[in-house]
Parts: sequence; structure tokens; C-alpha cells
Amino acid sequence: MKINSIHFVGIKGVGMTPLAVIAKEAGMKVSGSDIGETFITDEILKKAKIIPLVGFSKNHIGNPDLVITTGAHGGFTNVEVIEAKKKEIKVITQGEAVGIFMKGKIFGREQIGISVTGTHGKTTTTAIIATILKGCYLDPSFLIGTGNVLSLGSSGHFGQGKYFIAEADEYMTEPVFDKTIKFLWQYPKIAIFTNIEFDHPDAYKSLDDVKKAFLKFANQLSEDAVLIACQDNENVAEVLKSYSGRRITYGFSKETDFVIENVKSKNGKLEFDLTGKGKSLGKFKLNVFGKHNALNATAAIIASLEAGLPIGAIKKALLLFVGTKRRSEYIGKLSTGAMVFDDYAHHPTEIRNTLSAFRNSFPRNKIVCIFQPHTYSRTKSLFEQFIHSFNDADIVVLTNIYASLREQPDSTVSSEMLAEKMSRFKKNVIFLPKLSDVVKYISQKQFGRDTIIITMGAGDVYRMNERLNIKD
Repeated sequence: MKINSIHFVGIKGVGMTPLAVIAKEAGMKVSGSDIGETFITDEILKKAKIIPLVGFSKNHIGNPDLVITTGAHGGFTNVEVIEAKKKEIKVITQGEAVGIFMKGKIFGREQIGISVTGTHGKTTTTAIIATILKGCYLDPSFLIGTGNVLSLGSSGHFGQGKYFIAEADEYMTEPVFDKTIKFLWQYPKIAIFTNIEFDHPDAYKSLDDVKKAFLKFANQLSEDAVLIACQDNENVAEVLKSYSGRRITYGFSKETDFVIENVKSKNGKLEFDLTGKGKSLGKFKLNVFGKHNALNATAAIIASLEAGLPIGAIKKALLLFVGTKRRSEYIGKLSTGAMVFDDYAHHPTEIRNTLSAFRNSFPRNKIVCIFQPHTYSRTKSLFEQFIHSFNDADIVVLTNIYASLREQPDSTVSSEMLAEKMSRFKKNVIFLPKLSDVVKYISQKQFGRDTIIITMGAGDVYRMNERLNIKD
């Protein structure tokens, strides 16, 4: 079926906006709807001249060839989806759509897929690969689950090249009616496993279930595909034991195919040495910081080598990457001199890695972390891990849990409980329920040039920065 027009239900979602941009750049008519709140994707949609309809109504459904929906906003029970089905319009989910877009047949051409999955690092790794391939004039298509990526100009693009790079989400397709893990819709020629940990307790009963899902994804790769995997992660290493296909491993361990050494992170920049299969590939430099970004960059370097790019060109293109929206993103300075950053970290490991990166890069600064836990289920399931994740912060401010639209409130867990338990092990832990309370606190404290403030979490904590007196 020829697709000329697509309607997106929940178009502002970080997985939906890049799909909409790709569809429009491919010449399709695009429409979409969402709630009226501000999203980090608003800038991308505006730039693409896509104006979302506000709210959800059956009147928003005209006669598109296809409707794409998400697990949010009611999923298949959304009024627009119901209306589309009444009209016998084909409805698919965001996860399935990524797989279809990656194959390329919807655009009348075959494409080579590069899928990046893992509990952490998907967005950054995907963005680095896209930046390298773009910087080497391959003009790839890409789908990155965030707001703007400065080195790319958007989070989505329909390129004229043969590669389609996408995040591969390990969450469910639709939490009620289709629990298929999203990445199982993708069939790439190059797949990357950044790491595997227990997350999304509403989707997985145990870590074993998570590992089984990743193994299933690996096992559906074609014989000519390659799996690039961070073997330092013990759960990835365990999955690899059951995988018989071609693989390339990387990490800090000497046991891996690509070994990272001599990592230095200072003043917001990063450099490291890399050895590939016993041969020195020299020094690599990035305009982002943190040891975890050495891992993300290495995965991207290997993928770029698999795409046939020379190492010199990869090194040069790597310098074009300056980070993504909500990943250690520099926001500006307060009038008092404190630097303000924002980060999406919402899992204990991400929090530890991010704060460690800030501590190593800014060793003389005081670090104030404003953390907003994301979802009751995650906070409850990983409660004990959260308690010990903020060691590199001098002051921790916890706000109320940001509840997902897909879950009900749970009175057995709260940020106040987390703060109380954390304060037994750490000084300077404060519970402030509302973001407005945090804004008031920062204003009163008058943090100076020796302080870094990091807003952190997968909810709307970043929006408090709009209320602070921040200079560019």
C-alpha cells in the first residue's frame, strides 16, 4: 500500500516526533495531536513546520493512509485510534513504525539498519553514529529519542543515504494490548548493546526476563548482521554466551576486541586511546565529558568502521558531536554565577555515571543535584539502589515522583521516604515537593561560581530552569 499521509497520535513524544519529521521530509502529508503542555520536542516540530492539534478528538482524524499511536495517552483506547479503526484506517504503534521505516519499503527503497539498544546510553550512542555518518557525507536517516541534537539539527531526518540509524527501545509496544518489546520490530544489519540492567518493572518481572528479551533480539539478526556489544557489562557478557552470531566486543577490559585506555575527562571534554583487535587506533577526542561517553563513542566508532569509514575521517567527524538535549546539557549561568546543567538520568546507574562524570570533570566545584524520580514502579523497585546513587553530589534535593500516564499512584513509595532513608547515609539531603519550592530554595541559597546545579530526571524537572534567572 502506498502511504501518502500519516496521522500521529501523541506526536510530541520523543519517539514520535522524529518519525513525523522523517515522514514529512520523505514527502508525506503529516498531521498529529497531543496535549497542550510544553515538550522538549516542540522546537523540532516547529522547525519542521508541523503544528500539532491540541488534545485528542475523533474530529482530528480525517482520511490519512496510516495512523501511528503510542502506548501513552490511552494507546489503542485513545479516541482518535478508535475513530481511525471505525474508518478502517490502518493503525500501527510507534515501535512497529520504526521497524517499517528502517526497512525502507514505505519509501520505495531498501535501507541498512543500525539499531542501538541498552538500558543506558541509547540516545547518545545513536546521536554520535548519526553525527559521524553525516560528517562523512553519507547523509543517513536517523531517529533519536530526544529533543534537538545540535550536531544534526534535529532528532529525526530522512536522508538520501543507505543507512537508517535508530534507537531500539526495550519497553513494551503497547502496555495493555501488545506487550511485544519494541526493539523486536527492528531487523538491522548492525546492532549495538550498550548495557543490560533491570529497569521498567512494569514490563519485566526480573533481570532474567530482560536478558531473555535482549537475547531474542540478538537471535533474530540475520546471518550477515553484526552485534556490537559492551562485554564489560556482566549481563551483556552472559547474553553473548548464548549468542552464536557474529559479534564485536568493546570495553575497558583487555578481554574485549576494542579496548579503551587512558581516559581523561576535564573541562567538559573527553579523550581516550583505543586499540582495535590488537592494533592501536590512536587517540580520540570528544566535546562531551564522562567515562561512560568513552563507551558510547567506542560503540559508535565500531559501527562507523563497519559502515566502511576510515579511522581518520571518524576521528574528525567525532569532534562535531557536542551532546544532545537533556544529556548533561549546559543550560547557562545563574546571575549569581552558578552553572546549570540538565540531564535525563532516571536509573540509579545513570545517576551514578552522570554525577561521577561531573565530579571528575569539575573536581573543584560543589555539585547540587535536583532529582525528580520517574514513575512509582521504578522508584519502588530500585529504592535501595537509588539511596546510594548520589555519592558524588554535595547536596541532593528530591522532588515529588513524576508519575507516568501509564500507571496509578502508589502510596507505599514517595520521594519523602527516599529522602528520609538516604539522609541516614548522606548529609545534605532535602525533600522539596514542588518544582516551585526548588526554585525558591535556589534563589535563597545564592549559589556562586563554585557551584554546579544539575536538574535530573525523565519527567518535567527541566522546566524549572525556565523560572530561574539564567544567562546564556
